[in-house]
Amino acid sequence: MKFVKREINLEEDMVVVDKPEEWTSHDVVAKVRGEIREKYGEKVKVGHGGTLDPFATGVLLILIGKMVKRFEEIKDWDKEYVMEVRLGVATDTGDRTGKKVKTTEAGEVKKQAVEKVLKSFEGEYLQKVPRYAAVKVKGVRMYKLAREGKKIKQPKRRVKIKEIELLRLQGLSLKVRVVCGSGTYMRQLAVDIGEKLGLAAHAKELRRTRVGDYR
Repeated sequence: MKFVKREINLEEDMVVVDKPEEWTSHDVVAKVRGEIREKYGEKVKVGHGGTLDPFATGVLLILIGKMVKRFEEIKDWDKEYVMEVRLGVATDTGDRTGKKVKTTEAGEVKKQAVEKVLKSFEGEYLQKVPRYAAVKVKGVRMYKLAREGKKIKQPKRRVKIKEIELLRLQGLSLKVRVVCGSGTYMRQLAVDIGEKLGLAAHAKELRRTRVGDYR
């Protein structure tokens, strides 16, 4: 698999990568760095414009050379996702990679009820940071504390959902399109959608389709 498929400006450039499943954002950065070194025989600074979870796919902006210094600006660009939410089952990570921690019985989930719940998220809302997140609590990353089985008071962040729409509802699976601001945890949004429907939930599939103007 090759990520760099065109000529690169080693001084300042940005590559749009469709991140595969199971790759971390750091894995992609390391691979691009290696590809550039192999092709041009030079070592350059390489970074990314905002993390994607390993189970997620889609747009990952790879920053090269001086572009790395624009990270703070780029990470704040709007992002668009398509996410499949699985209702009735909760996991410890909030996505399909985690351990099942809760199930809830569910009858027929009504489209009208789902659309009303989704509409309620538009605008700003206070979102819990997932237990398995890279955010530090007292100097230690939350995912490390979670893996050690320690109880953590999850901090909250004010996030912005600019658009959210139902694309498909099939049994206990719903597919949504979301446009959001920086810092929004999509797997936590999946959990929160379920909570408002009175059901356990997790993010089964997640694809980032846009960052800023890059698709």
